[in-house]
Amino acid sequence: MAYTDIDDPSNHFAVKLYSGNSNSNAISGVGFQPALVWIKERTSTSSHNIRDALRGTNKYISSDNTAAESTNTHLTSFDSDGFTLASSGGINNDGDTYFSLNWKAGTTGSGTTTGSGTGKAYSYAVNTDAGFSIIKYIGNGTANHTIPHHIGAAPKMVIIKKTSAIDTWMIGHQSIGFTHSIQFKQDAASDTADEFNDVAPTSTVVNLGSGGEANGNDTNLIMYAFAEKQGYSKFGSFVGSSASSFVYLGFKPRFFLWKNSEEGSSTYDHWGMVDSKRQTPNGATDGYIRASQTTAESGFSGNGIFFLSNGIKFINTGRYNDNTGDKYIYMAFAESPFVTSSGVPGTAG
Repeated sequence: MAYTDIDDPSNHFAVKLYSGNSNSNAISGVGFQPALVWIKERTSTSSHNIRDALRGTNKYISSDNTAAESTNTHLTSFDSDGFTLASSGGINNDGDTYFSLNWKAGTTGSGTTTGSGTGKAYSYAVNTDAGFSIIKYIGNGTANHTIPHHIGAAPKMVIIKKTSAIDTWMIGHQSIGFTHSIQFKQDAASDTADEFNDVAPTSTVVNLGSGGEANGNDTNLIMYAFAEKQGYSKFGSFVGSSASSFVYLGFKPRFFLWKNSEEGSSTYDHWGMVDSKRQTPNGATDGYIRASQTTAESGFSGNGIFFLSNGIKFINTGRYNDNTGDKYIYMAFAESPFVTSSGVPGTAG
């Protein structure tokens, strides 16, 4: 068995930090042409800005709210090594600093959805090597509506947003089971809504219930589907502890997103986002962003999260991992595998 499916994760996923200039601003150094870009301003309050190649560069949605898709020309193109911003503000204010998440998905196609009810048009962009696809589809309001994802492996995490109207983000994750779903909302635990028809995704399709959030009849929706690739990505869970705790990933992480899936009573039960690009010199990351809020980047008051060669270590980070016995779910992408496919210890990318 190979130690990793991907020796160089930077060919498929990248975190890029940049500064705004309120002019035409070509952001390069991503390493590939992204199909999905997630941007957040770091130093002040602002919404998350999520754009993808299927909806077009001028359309964005935000993980911190339930609004329908919005339109502006702040991002003008996805380029061979990054993306270009216009002179307008929002994601390019002069002197402001930003972080961006970038995923590659180069193969595109279209078709008709399957399963129960009326088949609807869909289009997709997929990266089978990295286990990632973007699917733009129309709902049909019927349980057992199945959406082809074209990854070739069963997704372990699925993120869905209705784009044509106000509605809640719906997220499925293998660690809570697809009999449950969870939202991009700081105070929400997982629930038993049937958005995924109580059926785990297969190697070909994602199964939807009749709920309007993910399958409203004749509504436009976007889905981001992620399968797990050894040594590159992991979608798992860990149990909270009041002390320092280690989460094994099998690689040195570039990016880590996590959420308490069992509690939702506190501002500390939000979705946290950390990455190795914002590490302190001692190897810890002391800056996190809340995927579910507009707040600026915050610190862990010196405790932080350490990015290790094979996982992460929480260092007494307060309420962000210490609800003892609670299940925390996560999404993680690698900076470098712990061991390469040839058996050589991985090195930082």
